[in-house]
Amino acid sequence: MKKIKSAPDLYFDYRDVKTLQRYVDTYGRIEPIAKTGLSAKQQRQLAVAVKRARHLALLPFVANN
Repeated sequence: MKKIKSAPDLYFDYRDVKTLQRYVDTYGRIEPIAKTGLSAKQQRQLAVAVKRARHLALLPFVANN
């Protein structure tokens, strides 16, 4: 995964599943901050967006292996 430079206008929307899937590994876990290259605030926003998408069944909780 390509690290993203810390962009202050970066916003994660729970409805944008395509973007959220970039930050979720094959097992369904959210990638760590060292791998994503996001700031701490952006990583928290990402986690909230992924959890909301999972709750609404837009993203799976676990992989389909």
